[in-house]
Amino acid sequence: MNIELQILHSNNLEELKELISVFANVFEMENFKQPHEEHLQKLLNKQTFFAVIAKNNNKLIGGLSVYVLDQYYSQKPLAYIYDLAVLTEYQRKGIGKKLIEFTNNYCKQQGFEEVFVQADKVDDYAIDFYRSTKPTHEEQVVHFCYKFFDNNHNN
Repeated sequence: MNIELQILHSNNLEELKELISVFANVFEMENFKQPHEEHLQKLLNKQTFFAVIAKNNNKLIGGLSVYVLDQYYSQKPLAYIYDLAVLTEYQRKGIGKKLIEFTNNYCKQQGFEEVFVQADKVDDYAIDFYRSTKPTHEEQVVHFCYKFFDNNHNN
């Protein structure tokens, strides 16, 4: 299988929309609606965000999104992999590992201090996957969130 990896740039709005559709599909996000194109374009234009996609025969089959975090402990930024997904029929073929390796190499070349990702404790597949990518460190953490909902949300 010939896998092509690429970082999305400001002129890759359609690919970002496709990647978000892959995330929604793989994560089984029912009733998901794509954000407005203006919002996605604004995101693509930011230096604090990037996405990497994987294609096979010009078909987008997976990818990941990264938020760049400036820190006060160091002048080197951190890269936080927010989402990573590969279409079900292409999973367990090394594509996710290639995405991680590509992202790590890119971040190293760009002078980042660290790339990190989190996985839910109940998601054994994700934990096993990330362990298989040979991380330099694994931490046991508890993730807390504070969600804010608008009036149109039922929660």
